[in-house]
Amino acid sequence: MGSFSIWHWLIVLLIVVMVFGTKKLKNIGSDLGGAVKGFKDGMKDGGGTAADDKPASQAAPQVAQNAAADKATIDVEAKTKG
Repeated sequence: MGSFSIWHWLIVLLIVVMVFGTKKLKNIGSDLGGAVKGFKDGMKDGGGTAADDKPASQAAPQVAQNAAADKATIDVEAKTKG
C-alpha cells in the first residue's frame, strides 16, 4: 500500500494526457525546459546581480533617481475611494 506500482503511474499518466491533451503537455514541457535553460545560462553568465557589479559611486545616483520617480507615482485607488 505504501508504494505505487508501474501500473498506477501509467493510469495516472493516461488520465493526465486525457485531461490536458498531448499538445498542451508538449507546450508546458518546452516552456519549462526553456525556463530551466535560461536559469542555467543566467547562473553561468552573471555571478552576481547588476548592482553588485557597479561601483558604489555609480549606484548612489540611481537610488536618488528611483526615489524621485517614486514621489511622482500616484495611487489611483486612493484617489477614487476619496
